[in-house]
Amino acid sequence: MFDIADRLLAAVDAGRTLVVATAVAIDGSAPRTVGTSMAYDGEAVIGSIAGGCVEGSVVDSCELVLDDGVARTIDFGVSDETAFSVGLTCGGQLRIHVQLVTPAIVTALRERTSITTIVCDSEGDAAEVFVVRPPRRPRMIIFGAMEFSVALAPAATALGYRVTVCDPRPLFATSTRFPTAEVVVSWPTEYLATTEVDEHTAICILSHDARFDAELVALALELPVAYVGAMGSRNTHDRRVASLRERGVSESAMLRLHSPIGLDLGASTPEETAVSILAEVLAARTDSTALPLAVTTGSIHTESSEVSA
Repeated sequence: MFDIADRLLAAVDAGRTLVVATAVAIDGSAPRTVGTSMAYDGEAVIGSIAGGCVEGSVVDSCELVLDDGVARTIDFGVSDETAFSVGLTCGGQLRIHVQLVTPAIVTALRERTSITTIVCDSEGDAAEVFVVRPPRRPRMIIFGAMEFSVALAPAATALGYRVTVCDPRPLFATSTRFPTAEVVVSWPTEYLATTEVDEHTAICILSHDARFDAELVALALELPVAYVGAMGSRNTHDRRVASLRERGVSESAMLRLHSPIGLDLGASTPEETAVSILAEVLAARTDSTALPLAVTTGSIHTESSEVSA
């Protein structure tokens, strides 16, 4: 629900009565993950619960809940004779809970607290408790207020990152250029030494400024963060590595450095480069191979750790 919270709350504030359908269990292959929600007000749909699969049937159930206010749990799967007709052709099984958006849900979405749902069986008895927790907002710190950063900051924000752009040049580091980010005018090494980071933080050094580049990378590699990437050509990378060795940075620490930053996608424009960087950040965050799905095996989606049943 938190993925569609802004749109859902805007609809509530406009006086609309909504029903929300949430995937509470998935077995096998499915386009979305456990916890994915879709809302409906009788006229318009907010979000998508299965990437196009089953949604027509889910809307039918939403209509029933809008009419009588009684929550329902519906199952779709390859064993159901209706599975193919409703669009569930990927082989998975879904359990979807449909309920009115209550004041308690609205409050939880506004305050970003956990939402607890009692899922009942066909007899109306409580069968399980389903909890959706607000997702973490990991932090991304971008050093260098350049055009690549202008493209990367909003793209990272769209993926749920809380973005900070740091640059010592006030002419370039402005909120006008970076409306979705916190903008800090500061010497990069001084800022990184004092700001709060954690194991979910991604540090993207796009400036490759010789005045502080190696010192900034060395400092970043000392921190317990999820990702450290640095932009530059292969020649810049070679000079960077040599400077890091001169500073006593260990080979094991340098193995954590993503330089040149990004995946090999053939990117050249700032926007394409932002996709390349974010793809690498996501692969590092999820410990994924970054290989084409066509050459990998096993489940495509993993269950979110932010949802429990």
